[in-house]
Amino acid sequence: MAPALTGCLTHTRTVPRTRLAPVVMSTSLDQMAKQIGTRFASIDSMNASVEIVASTGGGLQGEIKQSVSFRGYILMRKPAYLRVLLLVPVLGTRALDMVTDGKSFKLLIPSRHQAMVGTNQVTKPSKNGLENLRPDVFFDSMFVQGPDPGQIISMTSDTRVVDLGKKRKKDLVEEPAYAIQIMSQPDGQTVRTLRVIHIGSTDLLPYQQDIYDAGGNVATKAFYSNYQYVDGTPFPTTILIERPQDHYSLTVSITKLTLNQKLEDDQFEIKVPDTYRTQTMN
Repeated sequence: MAPALTGCLTHTRTVPRTRLAPVVMSTSLDQMAKQIGTRFASIDSMNASVEIVASTGGGLQGEIKQSVSFRGYILMRKPAYLRVLLLVPVLGTRALDMVTDGKSFKLLIPSRHQAMVGTNQVTKPSKNGLENLRPDVFFDSMFVQGPDPGQIISMTSDTRVVDLGKKRKKDLVEEPAYAIQIMSQPDGQTVRTLRVIHIGSTDLLPYQQDIYDAGGNVATKAFYSNYQYVDGTPFPTTILIERPQDHYSLTVSITKLTLNQKLEDDQFEIKVPDTYRTQTMN
């Protein structure tokens, strides 16, 4: 062991060179939580034109299958109304239409003449992960919310490496990053992690959010990029939603975004045709 400990025997391997971020910002936990809450409070409604690509599978299946890209719309109105309408490529007819009032949801699949209704909570998970898709997956992923009253927050710091993606060679930047843990009230000596929000130090904007289920497992990972300012509010125009337990992911690309436009009640209503087969989802 002596030669190894003294450095006489060494092995060198090449790793990508990184550089430090030229400008970083720092702030307190209270200020960061306030900024998150203020951004969410500034959005009362959203009307977004989107393109969504769904991928299924992963390492456990040994393959990843990617579907075609669907164009469509996502509408949101607080407190918890959400509608996701996807269109068939080229034809422009409805491929999927899903709506919720925050408690129950309704989903139409016209190509199958099928409707699904039920609560937003999945009590009996399906082996087909996409059948566990609920509107909350979109709402919780697309809108980063601050802590509710009574929830506990803490913050840790780390570093992350960002690839700026220059054409000729990789430009890797190493920058500090922050992770805000949002936890439940203690049950005896136990607290449960609800969400972890990862924030970059160059702009103090979220770049990732991990959402945990009641068992302490990661239910959703959301990744945010390509922020644009809309009426003074920064909003990510590319959102990757990963559902590791259901083995699927959704890439949401926002092509047009309008915030705080008045949305009518009937924009969050869909009728099930009499010819459709209706299935209750638990």
